[in-house]
Amino acid sequence: MKKVVLASLLAVAGAASLTQACYSQAATPNLGTQPAGGQIQMSADEYAAYNNAITQTTPAAKAAAFDAYLKAYPKSAVKADALQQQMFAYSQVPDTQKTLDTADALLAVDANNLYAYVFEVSLRSQAAATATDPAAKQAGLDAAASFATKGLAATKPAAMSADDFKKLTGQGYPVFYGAIGAASLNKKDQAGAIKAFSSELASVPVATTEAPGPQLMDTYYLASAYYTQTPPDYLNCAYYAARAGFYAPEPFKTTFTKLGTYCYTKYHGKPDGYDAVTTVAKDNLVPPASWPATVTPAPTPADIVTNLIATTPDLATLALSDKEYVLQNGKQADADKVFDTIKGKAVEIPGAIVVSATADTLTVAVSDDSQQAQPPVADFTFTLTKPLTKIPAVGDKVTLDGTYASYTQSPLMITMSDGSIVEPKKAPVKAPVHHTTTHR
Repeated sequence: MKKVVLASLLAVAGAASLTQACYSQAATPNLGTQPAGGQIQMSADEYAAYNNAITQTTPAAKAAAFDAYLKAYPKSAVKADALQQQMFAYSQVPDTQKTLDTADALLAVDANNLYAYVFEVSLRSQAAATATDPAAKQAGLDAAASFATKGLAATKPAAMSADDFKKLTGQGYPVFYGAIGAASLNKKDQAGAIKAFSSELASVPVATTEAPGPQLMDTYYLASAYYTQTPPDYLNCAYYAARAGFYAPEPFKTTFTKLGTYCYTKYHGKPDGYDAVTTVAKDNLVPPASWPATVTPAPTPADIVTNLIATTPDLATLALSDKEYVLQNGKQADADKVFDTIKGKAVEIPGAIVVSATADTLTVAVSDDSQQAQPPVADFTFTLTKPLTKIPAVGDKVTLDGTYASYTQSPLMITMSDGSIVEPKKAPVKAPVHHTTTHR
């Protein structure tokens, strides 16, 4: 019988090529599947096969040798160790599919192997990032997130020290949280994305979040999650985008700063003061508790309407866009006051975008916000005096006239009676000029 000393991951982890995990030979703790330096009894033949595998000098040869060893000794006492070394070897070949297949096999015998989870999460995330089909992309992200969740739940192997397990989770957890955040954000689960990205940033040294890399990118994605949630959290969006923008190199700095200034302006009402946000954000991973009170929010729509009503002597002189704003955002009494100034009056509205059309009714987008929405949103309904013989197509621009009849406030819809399409005026036809020839 031969005795084999299990290889420490201090020796084999350097063979791993993990884009996100960044495990290094110097930083990788012991595997813990068997005691470091623990002795396992083997027959001479098995020892020879195992020793042949661990002494191969190229990744492809090592992977093939471990494959042969595992087929010959499927119940080996060092099966988990052999699979792990084979997984690292395949990753260096590189052979993504065989790396994943080996990680699957390793997790079947060692459900707490964090290295296998990191490979599963990293490689599946990378594949999903290049997928062009939306369904396939989400499926890949969800698969990575599923392995990430299991990785976060993995328990410390009995043979691994608490310090080594802490080092290992310190490297693996950011990868896991990042994958969960990416899957959540892609399927518009903003709450899940915010929780995952926040946990990721908290799981690494602060200096890591300030260097170009996954955590700095995910700081921007955290800002995006705050921006796209319902309703948007513009203040947190501005904060995290400002922090990401401060530390990011170009061209990312410009992109990150653009989102930050947009969110800040939406919250504050104007861009002045954004530099102060950056000053605080660059020195603090999360917003200080007292910071939000230092940023004055913009007036609410109701505040704007109240001021507009108070400062406009003749409400009838308001521009159509201002009237729409009051109808949509003002108190019912203020909205009624404004509508009373136009009710029963005829008006011609050019450049309306058709949203829907029948012979008797047109719904159209008139205001800038309604027209710029994708797709355009109807804010006017015209009831036509005469049925149309030629119905305009959705997206056509038309000039309409009609009489203000009624409105509903939420969602805003202004109803016009006696409507008709105003045909474009034809240019006058000039009479032909006849030239006479003078004969001498």
